[in-house]
Amino acid sequence: MRIAVLLSLGQHPASGRARRAELDAKALELALDLAWGPSEIHAVHAGDPSADALRDYLGMGLHRLHVLDVAYGDDPVPALKAHLEAIRPNIVLTGLRAEAGEGSGMVPYLLAEALGASLVADVAGIVSLGDEVTVLQALPRGRRRQVTLRLPAVLPVNAAAPEPRAPAFARARRGIIEPHAVESVADRFLSMCETEPWRARPKRMGLPAGASAAQRMKAMTEARAGDGQVMVRPTPDEAAAALYDYLVAHRFLGPEEDSTSADTKK
Repeated sequence: MRIAVLLSLGQHPASGRARRAELDAKALELALDLAWGPSEIHAVHAGDPSADALRDYLGMGLHRLHVLDVAYGDDPVPALKAHLEAIRPNIVLTGLRAEAGEGSGMVPYLLAEALGASLVADVAGIVSLGDEVTVLQALPRGRRRQVTLRLPAVLPVNAAAPEPRAPAFARARRGIIEPHAVESVADRFLSMCETEPWRARPKRMGLPAGASAAQRMKAMTEARAGDGQVMVRPTPDEAAAALYDYLVAHRFLGPEEDSTSADTKK
C-alpha cells in the first residue's frame, strides 16, 4: 500500500509567518496512523525546497520529504500530476485548501480528474483500507457518514480530522528534504489577479423582512437606545461625575487616574 501526502506551506493568521498548514498536518497524521511505517508514506511539496517551515512535517515522523522545485506564482498541478503518475499511489491525502497563495481548493479535484481517481471531500477519518477504502466524511452540524471508494482515491481532509502531533526537533533536523527539478508552468489566472491583505468586510444591517421602503429607511436611520442615561438639568458636579464614570467604564481613563478623581470631577 503506497500513500502519498501533499503538503503545503501554511501562514499564521496573525503574524503572517510561514508554518505547517493545519489541514495538511492533519492529512499527514491520518497517513502516519494508517501506514505500517513512515517508509510507506511518500510526502510531496511543490514549492521552495529551502523553506524552514517544511521541517515541521519531518518532525512529525517523516524520514524524507520530496520537494518539487516550483517557483512562486507557477501552477503546481502539472508537476504534481507528473510526479504522482510516476509513483502511482493508492491513496493521496491532502488538505482541503492552502492557507497561502490562491487557496482555491481546486488542486485535489484537478489531480483526481487527471489521475482518474475517486474523490470524496471533507474526510475526518479512515475506517478501513483494503481493495477499497472506507472513510468517515464530516457533514454540517457535526454529523458523520461512511463512504466507500474504489482505489486509487484522492482524500481532501476536513478540519474535523484528529489533531496532528507536535513536531519533534531532533526528527525535524534528521529528516531529509529531497529537491526535484521540474518544469514549471506559469499560472496565468493568478498572474492577472491582484492580491492584498485580508480585512473584515462590513456587515449588513439587520432590516425587517417584508417591510415597506419607509420602514426600512426608518430602521437604518433612527437612533437606537443605548446603555446611557438621560440627565435633566444636572448640576455641574453631577454632569462631571457622569462623564467621569463613563470614561472609566469604557477604559478611556485607567486606574491610575482614580487617585485624582475628585479633582477631575470639578
